[in-house]
Amino acid sequence: MYLTAEEEKALSGEYGYATQKAMELLVTLGDVNGAERLIPVTSVQVSGVSYKTIGDAGLEFLTEFSSSGARVKVLTTLNPAGAPLSGELPVPESFLRRQEEILAAYRSLGVVLSCTCTPYYACNLPCRGETIAWAESSSVAYANSVIGARTNRESSISALASAITGKTPLYGLHLDENRQPTHLVEVTTELRGELDYTCLGYHVSRMGGVPLFRAEASPGSEELKALGAALATGSVSLFHFHSVTPGTPAAQDLEKVQVGREELEEARDTLTTCDDPELIALGCPHASLREVLQVLEHEPEREVWVFTSAQVKQLVERHTEVPETVKLIPDTCMVVAPLEEMGVRSVGVTSAKAAYYSLHLSRLGVRLDTLEALLSGK
Repeated sequence: MYLTAEEEKALSGEYGYATQKAMELLVTLGDVNGAERLIPVTSVQVSGVSYKTIGDAGLEFLTEFSSSGARVKVLTTLNPAGAPLSGELPVPESFLRRQEEILAAYRSLGVVLSCTCTPYYACNLPCRGETIAWAESSSVAYANSVIGARTNRESSISALASAITGKTPLYGLHLDENRQPTHLVEVTTELRGELDYTCLGYHVSRMGGVPLFRAEASPGSEELKALGAALATGSVSLFHFHSVTPGTPAAQDLEKVQVGREELEEARDTLTTCDDPELIALGCPHASLREVLQVLEHEPEREVWVFTSAQVKQLVERHTEVPETVKLIPDTCMVVAPLEEMGVRSVGVTSAKAAYYSLHLSRLGVRLDTLEALLSGK
């Protein structure tokens, strides 16, 4: 892979230990994937934040990396932590202590402690065509598909390496030829809300590739976010939605797949294991301002936890009265928080991503349903 003189210096260790290790990783990643060169990035979204997911080994790596004096070169934002920074959840003290050490390491690297999986709602909104290096799967799908930026689905380590160097290898979804649709998904039923979009995404996620959706629908940003997050539970990091997403290509000579009401119901049933969940947990990916207000409009009588960014939470609380039944929780989410250690055994969710990881990561019982059905208990 071709390297500039500056990149060669970084690789040789002239700019310090952390930059050298970051460059070694990116060069190896580029060589494995046949990249011709490195390209500059304008922003990074780093995953590998929750102590629940990275454990002591991840903490040790970050502590060593940050102690080298390295600093990020571009705007770098952070995925949700395993606990809210302001203490809204009764997280075990030992967990919280290690989580704070992880955040301290990222802070010393110059990373913005945004702690959200929807950085585009907070402080990291790229433009169409912009080259970025993002690691959170649902934000990758949203950035590629809805915003029209360009990023591969980075790992926590490769994203951090890009943040330190300001570079990423030129391969994968950075190339025009890999952003073309591989199959046409014809939706033969009406898409009636978030639940339908998230079930559609989960069903199609197992096909891989780059799907192009055609449906009698005009989804908004929240529906597209739900669709992309569900697709990202598989290997899909880019999708097109006919006449909605930017630069939708033609659907000529594509394999066609039809998805109807039966497939949507099957996806929902696959991810549902209980009827009466202990807790309603919303906001995976983090809830937008509009989604938080929708919850408040229902005036729920039972307790609801809504996970969102600190910015959205502050905006809501500044202008709206939040009832005692609604707990707005920033900085974390039901997937990376240790709910199982807090005594939670089952959750009601509106997101296929939340359902999938609650089942397979947290081992919780799950009911996947509409917001209205969950709040009414029917």
